[in-house]
Amino acid sequence: MNIQDSKINYKIIVAALVAVILGILIAFYYSYAQSKTQINFLQDEKNLLVKDLTLMKTEVDRLSALNEVNDIELQDSRYRVQQLLDSVGKLNFTVGKLREDKKELRILEAKFDSLKLKNNFLKYNNMLLSDKYEETRKMIEDLKGRSQSLAEAEAQLRQKNRELSKELRTKSYLKLEDAVGSGFRLRSSRPIKTNKASTIEKLRGCVTIMGNPNTTDEERVLYFQFLGPNMRVIEDNANIISVNGNIYSKRVELLFQGQEIVVCDFITIPEGSLSEGTYTLNVFEDEKLLATSEFELK
Repeated sequence: MNIQDSKINYKIIVAALVAVILGILIAFYYSYAQSKTQINFLQDEKNLLVKDLTLMKTEVDRLSALNEVNDIELQDSRYRVQQLLDSVGKLNFTVGKLREDKKELRILEAKFDSLKLKNNFLKYNNMLLSDKYEETRKMIEDLKGRSQSLAEAEAQLRQKNRELSKELRTKSYLKLEDAVGSGFRLRSSRPIKTNKASTIEKLRGCVTIMGNPNTTDEERVLYFQFLGPNMRVIEDNANIISVNGNIYSKRVELLFQGQEIVVCDFITIPEGSLSEGTYTLNVFEDEKLLATSEFELK
């Protein structure tokens, strides 16, 4: 009986030892699996953090290179990101530390978003400044072009004035006297002199050309210019004569043979178009004023 009992006890002890060993192995395997799961979770989170932080660091470096935001804020952001990268790289954090790092990352992301807004605002301002600069540059170019055109026009006018001055010094002009202006109304197609402005249909200009024995058979051109009380040129049948920018009422062509002669000519106007006042008759040869007179209409 003792031998049989001993065998039974031995088997019980062996079975107990096997059960204990199995329990230990199962507990160890469960603990190992749980630790491995946690390690894999932390490794995945670490990879995500490293990726986010690396992207943020790259963007911060880009903004720093563009010099588009405040340098102090960028340096602070770069330092904080590098700290997190160093901390993650050492794998010396727990789930609690991971939560803290995530919270820090969100703070950095918010700060980075603020930096991006500032950067976008600066880009917008730079765009406005660029547009303003381009507009100003075009205005300057336009003003330069206009200035050049004005300078060329001024040079042409100076040359023209020199030519006219030279012509005035060398050309011999007619000698005119006794310029007279007067008004006429028509009665049965016959002109009758009058000074009543409301009835006048024609204005006549007359001037005496003094004799010159040194001149024979020269074609000359005189210009009569009638001015109203408002000093505006009076037109002949709604027609005016324009010569080199000067406006006249009538062109008179004649053949001067050196003898004293009186030259007269009319312009036609609508009846009732004149008002009371002082009128002026100017007589020109080319662009030189040779004689002038005034006459009153009532």
